[in-house]
Amino acid sequence: MVGVLPSVDGGTRPAKSVVDEQFWIEARVFREGHDAVNATAVLTDPDGVDHPYPMTCANVGLSLWNVQVSADRTGWWSYRVEGWSDPWETWVHDGTIKIEAGIDDELMLEEGARVIERAITALAAAAPDSARAELREAVTALRDASRPPIARLRAATSPDVHAVFAAYPFREKVSPSAAYPLLVERELALCGAWYEIFPRSEGATKDPQTGEWTSGTFQTAAKRLPAIAAMGFDVVYLTPIHPIGTTARKGKNNTLTALPGDPGSPYAIGSPDGGHDALHPELGTFADFDAFVAEAARLGMEVAMDIALQCSPDHPYVATHPEWFTTRADGTIAYAENPPKKYQDIYPLNFDNDPVGSYTEMRRMIQVWIDHGVTIFRVDNPHTKPVEFWQWLIADVAREHPEVIWLSEAFTKPAMMHTLAKAGFQQSYTYYAWRNLKWELEDYCRELAGDAAAYMRPSFWPTTHDILTPFMQYGGPTAWKLRAALAALLVPTYGIYTGYELMESVARPGVEEQIDNEKYEFKDRRWQDYEPGGPKEGESLAGYLTMLNAARKAHPALHWLRNLVFHHAPDDAIMCFSKSRVLPDGTRDTVIVVANLDPHSTRETQVDLTLPELGLPWGAGFKVHDLVTDQVWDWGQFNYVRLGADTEPVHVLEVLPA
Repeated sequence: MVGVLPSVDGGTRPAKSVVDEQFWIEARVFREGHDAVNATAVLTDPDGVDHPYPMTCANVGLSLWNVQVSADRTGWWSYRVEGWSDPWETWVHDGTIKIEAGIDDELMLEEGARVIERAITALAAAAPDSARAELREAVTALRDASRPPIARLRAATSPDVHAVFAAYPFREKVSPSAAYPLLVERELALCGAWYEIFPRSEGATKDPQTGEWTSGTFQTAAKRLPAIAAMGFDVVYLTPIHPIGTTARKGKNNTLTALPGDPGSPYAIGSPDGGHDALHPELGTFADFDAFVAEAARLGMEVAMDIALQCSPDHPYVATHPEWFTTRADGTIAYAENPPKKYQDIYPLNFDNDPVGSYTEMRRMIQVWIDHGVTIFRVDNPHTKPVEFWQWLIADVAREHPEVIWLSEAFTKPAMMHTLAKAGFQQSYTYYAWRNLKWELEDYCRELAGDAAAYMRPSFWPTTHDILTPFMQYGGPTAWKLRAALAALLVPTYGIYTGYELMESVARPGVEEQIDNEKYEFKDRRWQDYEPGGPKEGESLAGYLTMLNAARKAHPALHWLRNLVFHHAPDDAIMCFSKSRVLPDGTRDTVIVVANLDPHSTRETQVDLTLPELGLPWGAGFKVHDLVTDQVWDWGQFNYVRLGADTEPVHVLEVLPA
């Protein structure tokens, strides 16, 4: 056999799945001559127990065999494909042709009896008495000379006999492939809704007389958690919470001169108060942080922490480990640059001069936060550090803490992005923010849901604290609804940067980021103004995000990536896709999404559904419930839609039970 899939770098790196996630195993299986060949996929669980899955030839008469499989618990599994000679099917094929043609009747019947007798002996330990009794009756029928040859053939190839061989295959000349590693992780590694906050802004207040700000704290940020949980988010993600340096501190909007009271970028980590293993004193104590984590857990959320392996000039590492930085020809330490962006307040860590010492210290630092209840790390710019470092660190953490999840914030070239995923990152930021047209969204999502899904799990973010695309700047409320819906429904993991509800869409001139970027200042969004009875009630998208997250929780089909299917719509601005999943009780969960990708116009068209992808026969009719408008419609293969700025940009349709 050849071409076993999934295969990540030839099996040198593991494929990934989560508990109960279905994925395809396939291989090309063939043999010399004309005898029948068959194949079995075998999953081996962490205890070494084999779980066989009969494979099916996907292109009948040729050589591609596949089967959908899933693993029922976390841990290190493996999988292999076993090709084998099928004496039973070989005889059924040859015997049927000859006996129906009246050629060598008795000889073929006797050969069939002997094949089945061999099967009875081979299956003695595997098949129950009832199955072997069925086979013995088939042998008796084949040798019953009082009956016509055709009748004897039919008795020996009855559905009951076929069922025995399907359940307990008679395999000879078994040829196994190599065993390929499979890492099975918890569901949040694949599916989750994230909400990003700057803790210092949650509860920050500005004195109306002096203009001076008082920082928010973990205690005040904890008061925001119930609202985040009420919207249905699973993860609250904190930008860096460490002490911030003062040397070269940036001011408002990334200016080079900080004014008194400017808090500085939290990514300029380190001061005399400590480094990556310390908390900014204005945020509170470790007891306050522990209380924040506990409150998030009480509300059903986990805390993700931002890990940025870089330092302000005031970080303790600069004095104690100058070899961990890049020194330029003039003796100065190189600050971070990503032309045309410059970060004069940040020194990147360089592990090349002391890998052992720097790796060990980073591992110690990560453990500090794990010990304080952090289960998820969002890593800033991991592509600027050695891949071997991440592979070692993630694997070392997983030995004692397999529940920890890592998100790669690597807006970089595809090769590096994919390599980081292969090295261990469970999730990855993507190019979603810049994919707006129908063809590019469909092409990109097919790529993500295809072979890459075996190792890279995408996270879609319509905006971040550093990204505000022109589409979001000028698309109005329709664009903000549209991009949130697509992010939440195309892939299992997506994220929202706080303030998204308020559609903060004014960019700093010349760059794709917010004016008055929260990275350089406090923000008081006055959430109370948007609550019922507040002066801005109804101006927030919180309800829309709540609807999307409720849909995600209610529909297991949306928890998977590889089941994404696109359907035809002739309008180049109307995109239609579905996700469908057969549940353990045998019922099917299906969601259909239709979206107008043009936020500036209303479009009308007809969508053409590939009904078998929904588990329905051609010509079937069914009812759908729109979770956006709460309307119910009768649908079939062809369906009229009208979406746009004067209505809603997206249908989120659950297929109702018949």
